[in-house]
Amino acid sequence: MAERPVFISKMEKEYVEVKTIKFEWFPGFAVKQKQKSIESFHQNIKNQYPNLNILEISSKSNKELGVALSAFNLMIKTKNNKQFSVETAFQASKVFEFGGPYIDLYEKSSKEAKKDPRIKNSGKLLYFQFFDRRWKLEPKTLFYDWLYINALSFNSELAKQVINFDAFTDIEFNPQKSINCQAKSVALYVSLYKMNLLNNALKSVDNFKELVIKQNYKQNNNNVKNNSKYEQLSIFDEMN
Repeated sequence: MAERPVFISKMEKEYVEVKTIKFEWFPGFAVKQKQKSIESFHQNIKNQYPNLNILEISSKSNKELGVALSAFNLMIKTKNNKQFSVETAFQASKVFEFGGPYIDLYEKSSKEAKKDPRIKNSGKLLYFQFFDRRWKLEPKTLFYDWLYINALSFNSELAKQVINFDAFTDIEFNPQKSINCQAKSVALYVSLYKMNLLNNALKSVDNFKELVIKQNYKQNNNNVKNNSKYEQLSIFDEMN
């Protein structure tokens, strides 16, 4: 047996509800084995929450939409026609004790960026540097959520489809080993959309922080630059 979280979109101030579900785990690295585990996982979710419409967000998903929404596959295209995945952008933004950000990773694939030896061998992670903006490590997942949700909002066809679901999983995500989760980011996106808060949240980092982490907003406000003109730029306007 294994345990994994399911992230449920909620039209309430918390936005995302997390439930831990036990299910039968099928060992092995083959996609078919992963999909057997996903099937067991989803069936057990359905047993407890029969009204949920569940989508696996990973390259192992049995739905094309779930595969396309994997951070390995979800692409960011800049105004200068540069293109890279959410995963690549996330890894390239890391700044460590002994190096980073490794901006050459923007030219790499998702797998190459994640497995680059410098990511593991550069010491303690200190913060994220996404082009001209620095992000602290706290609040946890804030930078990843912002990056993912911005990217999804510019992939209109995927964004249109995903709002038909209200619960999201990632079979590869183990909360004992990782912090950021693409399934959680998708659940947050859907909640913001359904509550008519998405456009406001994406206008600026300030707006995103205020809506997503209301009670922590003031004490973490120094994550962003104090420049009103800068704050109105979109994620893609920052990248050149």
